[in-house]
Amino acid sequence: MGFLKLFSKPRPTIRRLPAGSITVDREGHVVTSTVASSYPVEMLEEIAKEVLGLFREARAAQLPLSEFKIQFASLLVTAREARGGAIIFLSPAVST
Repeated sequence: MGFLKLFSKPRPTIRRLPAGSITVDREGHVVTSTVASSYPVEMLEEIAKEVLGLFREARAAQLPLSEFKIQFASLLVTAREARGGAIIFLSPAVST
């Protein structure tokens, strides 16, 4: 049976969506967070890097963007630029 375990797929983990806010510096490192500590910091930093990248692209295109809101099917992301970093609010989207 040990040999067969080499070919088995790992079970995907199911996580709740993050809820709370994170403040990140200009490199995307989490400075403060109100998101549950069970949520991996690496995932929060990945979200932060995407948000900071969007603000950088807007500056490069000379579009004044200081805040944006993106609603995915089940997650609402609101971000505000703050001195090179950002404050990001994450909440599960409410279906109507």
